[in-house]
Amino acid sequence: MAVDLVGTNGSVPGTRRLAMPYASLTVLILLLLWQGAVMLFGVPGYLLPSPYAIGLDIAAHWQMLLQNSWITIFEVLAGFLASIAIGVPIAVVVTYSGTLQRAIYPLLVGSQTVPKVALAPLMLAWFGFGVAPKVAIVVLVAFFPIVINSMVGFASVPPQMLYLAQSMGASPLQSFLRFRLPHALPSIFSGIKLAAVLAVVGAVVAEFVGADSGLGYLIMIAGSDFKIDQQFSAIIILSMLGTLFFWLTGWVERRLLPWHVSARVGEGR
Repeated sequence: MAVDLVGTNGSVPGTRRLAMPYASLTVLILLLLWQGAVMLFGVPGYLLPSPYAIGLDIAAHWQMLLQNSWITIFEVLAGFLASIAIGVPIAVVVTYSGTLQRAIYPLLVGSQTVPKVALAPLMLAWFGFGVAPKVAIVVLVAFFPIVINSMVGFASVPPQMLYLAQSMGASPLQSFLRFRLPHALPSIFSGIKLAAVLAVVGAVVAEFVGADSGLGYLIMIAGSDFKIDQQFSAIIILSMLGTLFFWLTGWVERRLLPWHVSARVGEGR
């Protein structure tokens, strides 16, 4: 009797469950190599602390790290959601209007050539030293991939599909909701996943320039005091946050688009 080793979606059963153990094993091996290299070559802690020293610092200052993590998480979430709310509508408008596309698209590209570190002091001057300038920097960093990938998704709908919808009496809104938007969702989520990682970078950049709290602020203060192990502690927390945000957006994508191959990328399937 033949046994079906391939799932209905083209995946091998059980590979998703094996993905996390493989990733954990890779991280463990890298940490052991790092620890061994520091001990073998006698690297001083003020240059490169060992994973053990970093772990001790996290255990000793976990309350401070947690308190500042919530601030950075709020900035990232607010800017990330604002990027989606701004980026997707811009992509819709630009897709439906060739005139607006020629007028807006070069400005969008040009806005990404300006270093965000250079804009951060201006944001502080305009919005003050509150949360608003940090969120604005996150939006500037994260909204561009959402706009570009959404535009690609909306423009990639086969014309025959739209012609068929029109011939069946579908209104422009119905054609958008039932044909253009579902077809564009994989590309939109590609931009959203990239923006989820960039949003963390934007929050750190904003905190470097002007902040009195947050993980970026901790990194800056720890560096001025030569507390390199504390810098690494904050960096590791930031890396974990970026990975978590990316995983969450991927989880939402898999729930909304289980039929698309992009929902299976990175799962070992």
